[in-house]
Amino acid sequence: MSLVGIVTAMRLEAKCITPRRLPFNEMVHLREGTAIWVCGMGNDAARQAAAGLRDRGVSALMSFGVAGALDETLRPGDLVLPERIHAEYLHPVALEWRARIMHHLPKHVKVAGGTLATSHQVLTSEAEKREFSAKNGACAVDMESGAIAEIAANAGIPFVAVRAITDPVEFSPPPTLLGAVYPDGSVNTLHLLTLLLRRSVNVTTLLRLAPSMRAACATLLSVVKHADTELGGAFSPQY
Repeated sequence: MSLVGIVTAMRLEAKCITPRRLPFNEMVHLREGTAIWVCGMGNDAARQAAAGLRDRGVSALMSFGVAGALDETLRPGDLVLPERIHAEYLHPVALEWRARIMHHLPKHVKVAGGTLATSHQVLTSEAEKREFSAKNGACAVDMESGAIAEIAANAGIPFVAVRAITDPVEFSPPPTLLGAVYPDGSVNTLHLLTLLLRRSVNVTTLLRLAPSMRAACATLLSVVKHADTELGGAFSPQY
């Protein structure tokens, strides 16, 4: 029996798949054929989650969540279904699985392909993003897909990434804001209020971040609604 293992860094991403309050950093069976692991942000956390899912018998791995745009044509809410992952090495994507996901999506969802690159740190300026894009030839960036793809490749199991754009090339979360975010993506409210009072972060920035995240989550919800079977229900790994 096949089992798709879905790795998400943040609880907000996981909520696009299930309304359940999931435990942090452990495998949870959602239904027959689907398991999920909320791991926290970053390469090391994603590697641990993907390895944990592999060791518990998943037959395919999916990286699911949000990403930053490196291509200026990508806007918040656009969907990236990459054809390859660039980390330390190039890693393949199961193209037939990717194609089936695309087939199920409604026409209003804008889908980009190409390369998704993994960064070991958050890119916090347009200059950083453009430099990173030029170096890696990527249209979007995240911090987890490279590790998950590597685990899948080494295990000889299919891999696919489903990533919705939050921040466009010209806008990024300021570095000071990152200190107010827990590893699972939830907000340290007291720390955030302190940053606002000290004017280390301004309200305008927060007001811009919120709709971008809502747009990305709306797209991820659409993927789950329309391509539900490809997230584990009727999944059959024939690649």
